[in-house]
Amino acid sequence: MSVCKTLIRTSLSCLEFRARIPDSTTLHSFSSSLSTFSGLRIKSHKPFSVSRSFSHAKGVIPLDISDSTEGTPPHNVTSETPQNSCNDTVQELLSKDRDDISRLMKMERRLGNDNEFKDDKRVERWFPYLDKCKAGDSYLNSCEVLEAMDPYIMDSRKERFRNAVNNRSYSVCLVVEGLSDFGNVSAAFRSADALGIQSVHVVSFDSSKRYKDNRHVSMGAEKWLDIELWNSVSECFENLKSRGYRIATAHLGMDAVSVYDVDWSCPTAIVVGNELRGISKEALELSDLHCSIPMRGMVDSFNVSVAAGLLMHQAVCDRTLRMGCHGDLTPEERQILLAEFYLRHNKNTISIAEEFSQRKLATPASKL
Repeated sequence: MSVCKTLIRTSLSCLEFRARIPDSTTLHSFSSSLSTFSGLRIKSHKPFSVSRSFSHAKGVIPLDISDSTEGTPPHNVTSETPQNSCNDTVQELLSKDRDDISRLMKMERRLGNDNEFKDDKRVERWFPYLDKCKAGDSYLNSCEVLEAMDPYIMDSRKERFRNAVNNRSYSVCLVVEGLSDFGNVSAAFRSADALGIQSVHVVSFDSSKRYKDNRHVSMGAEKWLDIELWNSVSECFENLKSRGYRIATAHLGMDAVSVYDVDWSCPTAIVVGNELRGISKEALELSDLHCSIPMRGMVDSFNVSVAAGLLMHQAVCDRTLRMGCHGDLTPEERQILLAEFYLRHNKNTISIAEEFSQRKLATPASKL
């Protein structure tokens, strides 16, 4: 034990910390001191902090980007991304305005009420993306996006993207109405991503209290989801119904049907409400269906994020039994969504796409 104490004293007495003091450009050194009465302690004259962000250094990938790339980026693309700052997170975007959220989605999107018709028949299932992405002064289609990104994404990562996209669906979406516990929202988002539900919606109960994600709970799931914010229940439901969704609210009432008796094969929006008040009266009146999860114990309710997970899981299981699988995107839609995932891979992708677009425009078209 005495040997260990001697080693600790020796190493700590030589230990020196270098940290940048806020509001100062001077680097200060902090030496540790030893007190025989109060034990080991480190003394400093001013509080200090150690920043974990290294994005200002060339050739260093910021710690908040876990996705690695293969090959060498284009000559004008560095690990530091001019397009987005390191603080450009979902938390900040969703706390400002819903229009800012469009920056999370890279491929061009259809309008909220832009219903598509083929052969004079309305397309029943909603898909939000168009087959084009803005890259500088021109557009790239999904095939060109995949070609541009391919050298910079590891094969294992690309395989994971393909597996996720093959199991994605827009036929079921999640709506969270008026949740005040942001941890519950993040947990619900994580369940949605894990179950292959791509579209999630947030209806704020208070315009001054926007949703802010809890990245520790969500595990970064919000990066891969299509998140839409709405100011009111009526606005959200009107848009969802225009896209062909049936509105199913989670509500324990006399007219509620069991989730196990619902046919989830048709496009459905699952709505969960506030932790204390539940679904609002307006949402109940505007919904098409009230459903509940049968309770077998002494308590009469689930935690709201748990309830959302159970509802989505039942929807996916029922669709799999009825249709053979949950993922129902067409080959063209899967390619577009795969391009969207490639573009969300990290913060350099738009720069890579823009350089690819410039090379494409500079290359003269061959004359046949």
